[in-house]
Amino acid sequence: MDFWESLTPEEISRRLAALSGEGEINPYGLEEKRDAAVLVPMLRAEGEWRLLFIHRTANQHDPHSGQVSFPGGSRENGDRDHIATACREAEEEIGVPAKAVQVLGVLPRHCTVTGYCITPVVGKIPWPYPLRLSEGEVVRAFTVPLRWLAATENRTLREYEIPHYGRVRSWFYRPYEGEVIWGATARMVDTLVRALRG
Repeated sequence: MDFWESLTPEEISRRLAALSGEGEINPYGLEEKRDAAVLVPMLRAEGEWRLLFIHRTANQHDPHSGQVSFPGGSRENGDRDHIATACREAEEEIGVPAKAVQVLGVLPRHCTVTGYCITPVVGKIPWPYPLRLSEGEVVRAFTVPLRWLAATENRTLREYEIPHYGRVRSWFYRPYEGEVIWGATARMVDTLVRALRG
């Protein structure tokens, strides 16, 4: 059994606690930011850890539509904290309720060029699970092995142009089952992998 397979939920929590959820990754120097959170769903399948991603439905009014991401969205007034935001959004988008999520830790906030500052909440979900994808918001959900995401040969750092925002640099993963993980989501994955490696 290799390192990635041998990680227990308790060990993951311990390693994430070392980050203490503090700090902010803000490569664009944003001052005004919209508060948001995502759930980073971890699950065990086929004897290994995997992360669950969603492919968002295309929407011309949403700069993040059509992209691969984690389930999540803006924090609302009724959300007591970022964990509540992430779990509420996960239930709305993929049908996984808060009671099914074992929260393992929180990563530093990640700011996007579009003005969001996102708190990634790492949580273990049961698997298999009868997902209910939000019609009109999510095209599909898929999982990727954590070991594959941790392999440096599967990603590259490159510049690209975002309409109305200019040129930025980001990690891009090789296509996995036809899906490309990039941008803030790829940065969150990188942060998680570094934290787990210690």
